[in-house]
Amino acid sequence: MTHVYPDTLLLIDGRWKPSNSGRTMPVIGPATAKPIGTVAWADTSDLDEAADAAARGFEIWRRTSAFERAKLMRKAAEILRSRTEDIATWMTLEQGKPLEQSRLETLAGADIIDWFAGEAQRTYGQVIPSRAPDVIQMTLKLPVGPVAAFTPWNFPINQAVRKLSAALAAGCSIIVKAAEETPASPAGLISAFVDAGIPAGVVNLVYGVPAEISEYLIPHPVIQKISFTGSTAIGKQLAALAGLHMKRATMELGGHAPVIVAEDADIDQAVKTMVAAKYRNAGQICVAPTRFLVQDSVAESFTERFAAGAKAIRVGNGLDAGVEMGPLANDRRIPALEAMINDATSRNGRLVTGGRRIGNEGWFFEPTVLADVPTDAKIMNDEPFGPVAIINRFGALDEAIAEANRLPYGLAAFGFTRSSATATRLGNEIVAGMMSINHYGLALPEVPFGGTRDSGYGTEGGSEALDGYLDTRLVTRKG
Repeated sequence: MTHVYPDTLLLIDGRWKPSNSGRTMPVIGPATAKPIGTVAWADTSDLDEAADAAARGFEIWRRTSAFERAKLMRKAAEILRSRTEDIATWMTLEQGKPLEQSRLETLAGADIIDWFAGEAQRTYGQVIPSRAPDVIQMTLKLPVGPVAAFTPWNFPINQAVRKLSAALAAGCSIIVKAAEETPASPAGLISAFVDAGIPAGVVNLVYGVPAEISEYLIPHPVIQKISFTGSTAIGKQLAALAGLHMKRATMELGGHAPVIVAEDADIDQAVKTMVAAKYRNAGQICVAPTRFLVQDSVAESFTERFAAGAKAIRVGNGLDAGVEMGPLANDRRIPALEAMINDATSRNGRLVTGGRRIGNEGWFFEPTVLADVPTDAKIMNDEPFGPVAIINRFGALDEAIAEANRLPYGLAAFGFTRSSATATRLGNEIVAGMMSINHYGLALPEVPFGGTRDSGYGTEGGSEALDGYLDTRLVTRKG
């Protein structure tokens, strides 16, 4: 069956267009390592047009009532759902994940839009009791202004839709800079808003050289808010640039998620839940469980069962029926993973299963399990961002908590235990923006999504998600 992959254009001021320079770049399919289409690359003249459009769009959108904004957003969600099959197919072609995962990501994107549409109508201010009978004091929640959002390739819709929906719900216009590796699926998302009737200029979409676009848009006088998802190293640079220009920012950065498995845990449940979470999206997830810390008495059993689960995963082209894990999204990940695995085994870490590239076509890699890896190994300190799990042992819970908190990251963490006391300690003492105990409970629209320390700040889920897009204004009146 032949699947049609569209060439992707820029969206500026309500119009899909090539870049002013006419420049395009090829989009490479990770299952074949061959070009599947092209994407337009913006230059500074395109960015100026997008900024001007966002400024005009903001003046329209900020005056649109929250009820009308919510109606349009819900209409966009329904359009997105109706196009799930096409958009999911594009996502699998450009990103590699299995088609069913692409479908779920697209449908989840529609749910996120719906949830934020509801929040648009709940951006409450408050009346503050005054000290005089003829004085009224109140706060208003008002949109901060045009937003520049930078989104990654691992979840082309999920990461874009959170920023887009929060901005629109708050009354902000937005320029989305989506990933060049995966351009068609975010364009499909944004086309749903265009076809729902979003006013021209409220939503804009650009692609191009990441550093050039961020360095141009963040200081741009039109832009008032930055939202970035990506690596910690790049996030720190962009946060510093935003701070230099007094722009507020939400930063969702890298992680190195620990998983603490206590001896009283339901081992079958822990293995089943964490194998699915580890190898979903070929491990290319910022909240992927990575450092498994398993209590001594159950470590051998857990490792054997986890490795068996990893071996059972069917790897292949994401368009093929029954495939559970697709290729890595780009060729850079394979040598990076091989170097980390070789470093770990050179330090007496044990390769339990996997560790090698699969075949010569595309960027496939075996689901991998390492064990007994020392803390000075590179993979114990740097996010592997691939299908590699590390299983180490611990004796007392204090030891596991210390290891979990050893790194400067603080995005996600997981724990498995039947003990209420242990669960309470994990929730209170693990330094992470999100702690999930005895299940995988992250990334729902209604719960916070974000980290602390080197994993960033701000949240892209839950009722707090709109805070970064709103100014709190005091209005006080006498008489």
